Amino acid sequence: MSEQATSKLSRKGLAEGSMGMLAITTLGVSVIAPAYALTATMGPTASVVGSHMPAVFLVGFIPMLLVALGYRELNADAPDSGTSFTWATKAFGPYVGWLGGWGLVSATVIVLSNLAGIAVEFFYLLLAEIIRAPAIAYWSHNLLVNIGTCFVLMGAAVWVCYRGATATKAVQYSLVILQVVVLVWYSIAAWQAAGDAPALPFSWDWLNPLSVSSFAAFAAGLSLSIFIYWGWDVCLTLNEEATDGARTPGRAAGLVILITLTLYLAVAVSTMRFAGLGDTGLGLGNAATRENVLAAMAGPVMGPFAILVSLAVLASSIASLQSTVVSPARTLLAMGHYRAIAERFAWIHPKYRSPGYATVVAGLAAAVFYAFMHVVSDHVLADTILTLGMMICFYYGLTAFACVYYFRQTLFHSARNFFLRGAAPLAGGLILAAVFLQTAYDSMNPAFGSGSSVFGVGLVFLLGVGIIFLGVVVMMIIAWHRPGFFQGETLRQDTPTFEG
Repeated sequence: MSEQATSKLSRKGLAEGSMGMLAITTLGVSVIAPAYALTATMGPTASVVGSHMPAVFLVGFIPMLLVALGYRELNADAPDSGTSFTWATKAFGPYVGWLGGWGLVSATVIVLSNLAGIAVEFFYLLLAEIIRAPAIAYWSHNLLVNIGTCFVLMGAAVWVCYRGATATKAVQYSLVILQVVVLVWYSIAAWQAAGDAPALPFSWDWLNPLSVSSFAAFAAGLSLSIFIYWGWDVCLTLNEEATDGARTPGRAAGLVILITLTLYLAVAVSTMRFAGLGDTGLGLGNAATRENVLAAMAGPVMGPFAILVSLAVLASSIASLQSTVVSPARTLLAMGHYRAIAERFAWIHPKYRSPGYATVVAGLAAAVFYAFMHVVSDHVLADTILTLGMMICFYYGLTAFACVYYFRQTLFHSARNFFLRGAAPLAGGLILAAVFLQTAYDSMNPAFGSGSSVFGVGLVFLLGVGIIFLGVVVMMIIAWHRPGFFQGETLRQDTPTFEG
């Protein structure tokens, strides 16, 4: 415990120098899972903002980029696998820092459950196409089959991540290349299939966010848009395993965001032009299309190559299922290392040099959450996506504000400092805070999201706000039984190590 008692950042036994720029960028794209994110969010986003879906995707990119700049500055000063947890602790103290870690872990547990749901659906869809038995595609609608398959996929993902970041890296390159190639192919094919008589003629107004009908609609769409960029921060959690921990993860995160923005705009525009926004047929307003857009579009757009779309989304969700476990495991590792939670979370596998215990716990939590959501909600994908949007706004926004406050003494030392450490993360944080508050208010209405509710209160609100409240309760219990971290014995609020 002598190393932990110094209250300084310290290494945790991970495989240092094992991840380069290409590997971290690939892992970041894998976590975001563009094919999965698009098939899950295009329908709900179009139903909220209509033809301005590309504009909302574009605006959703802005706070992500602004926050990423703040993340990069924090990582350069204090590279630590705990990221949001560690940085919020150093800026605001142990209680706020602990909630930052809780927000990150909760968000990843939610998205892991959502990824598993998409993976299950496309697994049986692909199986039905391969053996030409359409009835198999409906096996995913059976509750026991769905949950059982989810547990198998989650177990496989945890096993790969348990073997360390290099094992995860080894299976990612081909899966990421596959989904990127298929999405580019799909975009071109959809544009060509629309021909000279598209279902919805292209208009530059699609890219104008000021044309959205109301701020409530804009905030709801932006919450969904923010979700599709979520995951780039996994690049920062690998800072203790990167070849240059202070710089490579930040650069990789920026590159990941730019790659995904390009793919999202291409797919969104071509899909709207081909399918339109109607509530019948292939229209994005059709409830049968909304929750799984690419599954509905694959045949009409890709023809005999439709199976590639199913394969790409399945590969996207499975790859992301594996790589997403990386982030909560390393946050839990850091929290255990600094004794913010039970110290067994700090255990490193002696052979694989991975956070073995934390990885298993993260996977189990996601599997249990998935099973719970499938029991209480008939529209688990839509509800968890909206809930995730709230959680992302919470912990990304908190980390952005932490950047401004942590570097407060150096903000006016240079124009660079003012923009990268102050103006950019502050603007990003304020945008995310506004979206969080608007979504929380709107989601109290049972009609928000899928319409699921408990005692007349919207399920999305209960999940989003309830998870944060649960975090406060758990934190207070831990603080009572394990006061060391909360008294600043292992990691305390401090100032930057360099002025910049």
